[in-house]
Amino acid sequence: MRVRAFVVMLFLACPAGLMSEADTVTAQTPPKAPRRAVRYVCPMDPEIISSKPGKCRKCGMALRLVKEKPDEKASRPVSTGVEGSGEAASFSSSRIPDVRVYDEHGNSLRFYGDLVKGKTVAINFIFTTCTTICPPLTATFRRVQQDLTARGADVRLISISVDPSVDTPERLHEFAGKFKAGPGWTFVTGDPGQINSLLRVLGAAVADRNDHTPMVLIGNDRADYWTRTYGLSPPEALVRVIAEVAGRK
Repeated sequence: MRVRAFVVMLFLACPAGLMSEADTVTAQTPPKAPRRAVRYVCPMDPEIISSKPGKCRKCGMALRLVKEKPDEKASRPVSTGVEGSGEAASFSSSRIPDVRVYDEHGNSLRFYGDLVKGKTVAINFIFTTCTTICPPLTATFRRVQQDLTARGADVRLISISVDPSVDTPERLHEFAGKFKAGPGWTFVTGDPGQINSLLRVLGAAVADRNDHTPMVLIGNDRADYWTRTYGLSPPEALVRVIAEVAGRK
């Protein structure tokens, strides 16, 4: 009788029957929340997406970690922040060093004071012996200059050499002539140490000149508004961005 009573009590304590070990574990372990997908996106071209950090296969820029939900689309960056090395960083005219540089005519200039202060500028990065992206970048800038001139827009173009030890003013002058650069477009070189410090601030420093990216940095110094865009975009697309920046108050 004692055995029968014990069995009845056990059954009443577990009316659904004895639970298996697996059922016990399931009951004690709460379900895990679904993991959010990790995405890395090119700052210049949000269609370039990767699940791992790295560089964009098109422009070579460091991919940026996207923190929003997977179903939220990344938009093309047109903002007051300049993003370098995959991380957003606040950018202001006050950060631009007033280093001594030389233009394609050999004139000594202060980069900020003579070329940027009070102006709207579009800056790209080239070197004269480049045989890959520099020729199309420079040809695109020439088209941009023509279109801006036709609009009557007061915008200065600046091309900074990422190879200042080779790109003398004479070399830059010859390079500018090949692309029929007009007045208001300055080609910049200088002491390698000074130029490299400038490139670091502008987010364009590279260990190897061949790794430089087709970024165009656009700024309205009076409004202290800066953005950047993809330099191999169609000229009309670049002109739209530049005109929008120039119109900032």
